[in-house]
Amino acid sequence: MTSQVFYRKWRPQTLSEVVGQEHVTQTLRHAVADGRVAHAYLFCGPRGTGKTSTGRILAKAINCLNPEQGEPCNSCALCKAINEGSAPDIIEIDAASNRGIDEIRDLREKVNYAPNLARYKVYVIDEVHMITKEASNAFLKTLEEPPPHAIFILATTEPHKVLSTILSRCQRFDFHRLSQSSVISKLNLVCEKEGVRIVPEALRLIAKVTTGSLRDAENLLEQLVTYYGHEIELNQVQEMLGISGDMRIRELARHIVNRDITTGLKTINSVTSDGLDLRQFNRELVDYLRELLLVKSGSEEVIDVTSDDLIEIKELATSASLDYLLTAVKRFGEIDLRLDNYSPLPLELALVDCILSLTEDKQPDKPKQQPEPEELAAVSSSRPAKSTKSTPKTKAQAPAENSETEAAPSETEETPAETSSPEIEELRSRWKDFVNAMRGEGSKGNLDAFLRSSCEPLAIEDGTLVLGFYHKFHKEYIEDPKYKHLVEKKLREVFGHSYQVRCVLTSPSEQARAKMETESPLVKAAKESYGAKVIGRKPRTEEK
Repeated sequence: MTSQVFYRKWRPQTLSEVVGQEHVTQTLRHAVADGRVAHAYLFCGPRGTGKTSTGRILAKAINCLNPEQGEPCNSCALCKAINEGSAPDIIEIDAASNRGIDEIRDLREKVNYAPNLARYKVYVIDEVHMITKEASNAFLKTLEEPPPHAIFILATTEPHKVLSTILSRCQRFDFHRLSQSSVISKLNLVCEKEGVRIVPEALRLIAKVTTGSLRDAENLLEQLVTYYGHEIELNQVQEMLGISGDMRIRELARHIVNRDITTGLKTINSVTSDGLDLRQFNRELVDYLRELLLVKSGSEEVIDVTSDDLIEIKELATSASLDYLLTAVKRFGEIDLRLDNYSPLPLELALVDCILSLTEDKQPDKPKQQPEPEELAAVSSSRPAKSTKSTPKTKAQAPAENSETEAAPSETEETPAETSSPEIEELRSRWKDFVNAMRGEGSKGNLDAFLRSSCEPLAIEDGTLVLGFYHKFHKEYIEDPKYKHLVEKKLREVFGHSYQVRCVLTSPSEQARAKMETESPLVKAAKESYGAKVIGRKPRTEEK
């Protein structure tokens, strides 16, 4: 008997075993327990997140002879037949290879026949977006008037390609990309059952590179076990993935931040001379630059690094502006090394282009070793205070920290006055909980980073929540329809009320400004270097 691959062997058998999709499984459990099963479901989300597995479990639950609170018993004859793939009334169809009009006509004919053994005949159609337009129109008639004994479960990674008329006839469930902690938890269980010993750092790396796909993570783990045996170290995972872990990644990042073209070019050519995979080297460089960007924007909690690495990243991030780090991530992220993985020229061009992109009038001042009183507000120190009289600074001359903290007055929009009502006060009091709930959302799973410490709820106007953003970059990101939809959906889940979201540019409120100033690098530097203590803040005045 051939052994099963990990992802099939350890596939969940009950709804409670499905990882990271509690918002889906709990609803389905209640529907089965209450006898309120719909005739058609649409499961959509990234690959490897449990869509097809959940469809199979749902098929078991509604046909189980001894269901338990909406869950299948996995011991009756029907459950066993479905688990073994021998149940004639559970039909799985791969729409990628059965996408034509003839296949759908055949389905329409057979769906009218009563089930052989089960209560319901269940059709699980995977990659339903691959069905042709003509076949979709033919299938629509069956969804409009389905026989009472038939249930359809449609799964897709691209719901926008499914006909809107089909979408409107299904109960839709969006499966989320799994968090790293959820993937690691399941991998730990598999390792325990399989007798595999693997260091935690290796598991974290597997979870990171598979970007929320549990199936990919389980496949990678099986490859490692097959090649290295049941004792797996971090360097073995890095070797299989082609990850260099080379210290020159951090070295080059430092040269980029310091705008040192000469030394940066030497580092790139050193990497090339040693025969490293330049494509993988660049991937790791972009990841590191991204971590600098997140730390600079005040979102350090979303990156997964050791405490020592975080200290180093914070130190380096203080030497560059947010705009410059954004430029660096873009330049190196746009490099395409698929056609030529051996020439250092694309990396060299990106380095020079990135550094020269800052013209003299846009370059931020280098971080000051000693904080200025006007930047610290009222800071008491053991040293004599400097004169607070200073000439107004232009945007180009302003310190990097100040120019990134908030939008310029000319850029801010007409914003509603902050209101005080039970509804908005409750929302403000639970805003941190909402931002934490956004973790894992978005195409890269870091949507919470664009809401944390970068915006605040201003008002609620006729069911519309007005969010004030301090940076144009964060505002435009959240205004993207695909991300705005996720924010509005999560608002409904957390607060139990539907809100439309309107984004505006604004300056931080006094409370937010006080927090930002207290936690700014300049204030921290004054505390550490001079024993300073914050005793108050000067009122903000407009520059003339």
